Amino acid sequence: MTLRYTFKTAIIGLRTHKSRSALTILGIVIGITAIMLVLSLGEGAQNLILSQIQSIGPKVITAVPGKQPKGPTDIFSMFADSLKQKDLDALSQKSNVPHAEKIMPIVFGSESLAYGNDTYRATIFGATEIFAGLYDIYPDKGRNFNEDDVKSYSNSVIIGSKIESELFGGEEALGKKVKIKGINFRVVGILPQKGQFSFLNFDEVAIVPYTTAQQYIFGRKYFDRFVVEADTEANVPATVEDVKITLRNSHNITDPGKDDFFIETQAQAMETVGTITNVLTMFLAAVAAISLLVGGVGIMNIMLVSVTERTREIGLRKAIGATEKNVLFQFLLESVILTALGGLIGIILGTSLSAAIALVLSKVLVLDWGFVFPLSGALMGLGVAALTGLVFGLYPARQASKKSPIEALRYE
Repeated sequence: MTLRYTFKTAIIGLRTHKSRSALTILGIVIGITAIMLVLSLGEGAQNLILSQIQSIGPKVITAVPGKQPKGPTDIFSMFADSLKQKDLDALSQKSNVPHAEKIMPIVFGSESLAYGNDTYRATIFGATEIFAGLYDIYPDKGRNFNEDDVKSYSNSVIIGSKIESELFGGEEALGKKVKIKGINFRVVGILPQKGQFSFLNFDEVAIVPYTTAQQYIFGRKYFDRFVVEADTEANVPATVEDVKITLRNSHNITDPGKDDFFIETQAQAMETVGTITNVLTMFLAAVAAISLLVGGVGIMNIMLVSVTERTREIGLRKAIGATEKNVLFQFLLESVILTALGGLIGIILGTSLSAAIALVLSKVLVLDWGFVFPLSGALMGLGVAALTGLVFGLYPARQASKKSPIEALRYE
């Protein structure tokens, strides 16, 4: 019996029971679709985050208070108060960090902004005037802060586009006053629509001088971050060491193992993000792949039912000369065709859904989220689907091939 004839016979067998064939591959379709979705969206998220980190610039170094978290239980160690004004003064001395071109302290938290009878809960971001250059976002209405605003504890605020629309509607916001914790702040600038960037959504942020944020909004003397920009990318490693030494001296730390702060560079951040997203994507893909196992069991059950229903057909074929190998190969081929078809449909469906979700995310959330076709996921999906058909179709195929032609022809 030729391969072409066996293939044709298998197709005829599957087409005879279209509804059963469609239901059989459903589990495979769902599993492959889920894997494609997870891999595509995971890679899209990774690309988005990495591009945002890269856009900050390779010369940027961040000092974070607390111990560097090494697991989920260490996350709260990041919310420490170890970075103080004396540390900022020490880092600002050129002799301590000679290659530091810019230094910006950061404080942040969440508070409500009020205008008239309307309120909006926003992220309050206390910084200096250099935030615009570091994050490449400048007010498209009004102005940025200046050094005098920071030194004078100015009650000036720059608001995101969503805050403007929520609080002011169609009314002109520039120059108006909003209340934060009962204190009037004058709107001096409005940011263009930018969406999520790094850990901030600039559409929902209110930026004030860090001195004002510390004194009047949060009432605290410590900082949440120090951002240091080196003069050149080549001097980043030296600047990192200088920042560490300066902070250790300021905190009277002699043992590096007792550091109450840690340093992050953009390269380290990208590596960390890449590792986390890859692990998370693979974990979710493995969870989605469980449905393939369920689909494989379903295929085995359906094929066993098919073998029972087609007992007389098997007996007739063996009576006119078909060997056990011929029957085995036919039923195995039917199983592989079903799963491969399910894999192909799953890839098409998963790709279409991924592209649609990426489009929605980019439009609705104003994110630079590009669609990514996971070629490795597609190849893996087809391979796993075919292997599933092979593994779970083997037992029913063997059961069919072992049937006695005499007993099979007597079957009612």
